[in-house]
Amino acid sequence: MTVMDTGRAGKWFRRYPAAAGVPRLRLVGFPHAGGTATLFHGWAGRLPGDVELLATQYPGRQERFAEPCVESMAELADRITDALEPELGTPLVLFGHSLGSAVAYEVARRLDERHGVVPARVVVSGRGAPHTERGGTLHLLDDDRLIASARRLGDLSSSVYDDPDLRPLLLPSLRGDFRLIEAYRPTEPVALRAPITAVGGADDPGCTVPELMSWSRLTTAGFEQRIFPGDHFYLVPAEAELVAFLAGRL
Repeated sequence: MTVMDTGRAGKWFRRYPAAAGVPRLRLVGFPHAGGTATLFHGWAGRLPGDVELLATQYPGRQERFAEPCVESMAELADRITDALEPELGTPLVLFGHSLGSAVAYEVARRLDERHGVVPARVVVSGRGAPHTERGGTLHLLDDDRLIASARRLGDLSSSVYDDPDLRPLLLPSLRGDFRLIEAYRPTEPVALRAPITAVGGADDPGCTVPELMSWSRLTTAGFEQRIFPGDHFYLVPAEAELVAFLAGRL
């Protein structure tokens, strides 16, 4: 069951309550560029019964379509950190895929710096660490080339961009997210006090295994890595295996 609440966290997260009632832990999921909270819908039924899932919904898509996309990583991380404040009484694990990996890292930093809360674990997927960020100009491409560039990473329901009615509704969030992540180039990333687990696809054209390993420099509390079969969107066909792996670390 999904619950949409009306509190501070309400518009930012789709809440999947723990089956056991009061949660022992909250898992917060951050999707990729152009992605939505729907990415995590299937996870709820696979998680341990005492884990609550908060699937992040960025502005500019689905039920938040009328809101403008956030233009900077700092603003996005600030607003998500604020939205998480009511949830801090329960331990948190942060999971981010691709763009979401950078969001998870920046939110983890802010939780520690502003609230003294260290996540129980930060799980990063399909992206190298912030000190490897190279910028980019994909967000400046025309619509067809932007979609083609996104498709080169893997096919995750990309056929929706072929629908002439849906394309103008979906492209602004994809382009806005690419603009945000390509402008994100932190000069001195700090190591987290949380342990980091890096996961990815063996054939991901957008993030190699050595790039995943770069996260080992950004934790003082332990690092591990796990590679699954698949491309950039390995986490969809490998959902059962990935969530089972994560469950063992929750």
